[in-house]
Amino acid sequence: MSLDVTPALRLAGRGLLAAGALAAGAALGAVAERTLMRSVGSGGSLDSELGTLRGDMHAVPMSDGTVIHVEIDEAPVAVDGLTIVFAHGYALSLDSWHYQRAALRGLARLVFYDQRSHGRSGRADFDTHHVDQLGSDLGEVIDAVAPEGPLMIVGHSMGGMTTMALADQRPELFSERVFGVALIATTAGGLESGELGLPVGLGRLFHRLAPPLAAVVASQGPLVERLRWQDTDLGLMLTRLYSFGSTASEQASRFVAGMVSATPIDVVAEFLPALQEHDKRAALPVLERVELLVIVGDDDRLTPRQQSEEIVARVPGAEYVVIADSGHMVTLEKPDEVNSALLELLGRVRRDIAHGESSTVA
Repeated sequence: MSLDVTPALRLAGRGLLAAGALAAGAALGAVAERTLMRSVGSGGSLDSELGTLRGDMHAVPMSDGTVIHVEIDEAPVAVDGLTIVFAHGYALSLDSWHYQRAALRGLARLVFYDQRSHGRSGRADFDTHHVDQLGSDLGEVIDAVAPEGPLMIVGHSMGGMTTMALADQRPELFSERVFGVALIATTAGGLESGELGLPVGLGRLFHRLAPPLAAVVASQGPLVERLRWQDTDLGLMLTRLYSFGSTASEQASRFVAGMVSATPIDVVAEFLPALQEHDKRAALPVLERVELLVIVGDDDRLTPRQQSEEIVARVPGAEYVVIADSGHMVTLEKPDEVNSALLELLGRVRRDIAHGESSTVA
């Protein structure tokens, strides 16, 4: 039986697919890559190691009842007892930290978790799909699995927004326990004003159209889920264009596609307006209290260099790393460069812990 879909709904569904993916970067065209993956199978050139790292698993309930999936890589007992917490990006999962997890294992206690309604975490109510809630979730995860000792927080894209939301909500945590923060390919606000690498005016037009289109998809999730497997060649091209720079491997592209395609389309739609509304510029002074590292790919079309430069300008003393020939998924595209910067941050954090230099700014 064929589906009876009105042209308007079909157009809205397709428009939101393009819109939501554009705003997220990794999401753009990943639906088409899932079709491609089905056609060629899961073997072939896909790196069999990607996404296979596992740790001690915990189910951590949030205050609203949503259960968050957490994985912990324990480390030999260190004098400083440092825990590093990783917050992933929109439409991804904790597996997106694969290379960073491999590089930092054994150097500190590592905590990874899936954001609500992502990965292996429980599906949450629509009303909780906003960045402030994600910041609260990060705080509750820390309270549950790392209630004591020094902390370092690493956030990519929406995970960076999550970290800034936590700084806004609980600044005392950044005075007392957080010694270092890494913000990777993210923004403190103003996402809705970006051009997304499109001709002047088109990006901003998209941002105006996205919220109403998101509402359509959120209400018609199962239907749009069936519509989104179209335009495979275009989808594949756009995934690579908006997720990566010029050096993306096929393995990395397919890996991203697998994570994004596992995220329900209505979840993608419901979070989109929240990303546009995010503005935590006023919270950035809190990050002056810690060692701050800001990383961006020089070809990031979703959260371009200007967004990172604004963060650095507002946080004196921040370390700023621009990685050449890389895009929004710089953690997968240029893992060696990202890991090197994180290891240097870890060294500064450990120096401050040893000197007893926790956050001192009032």
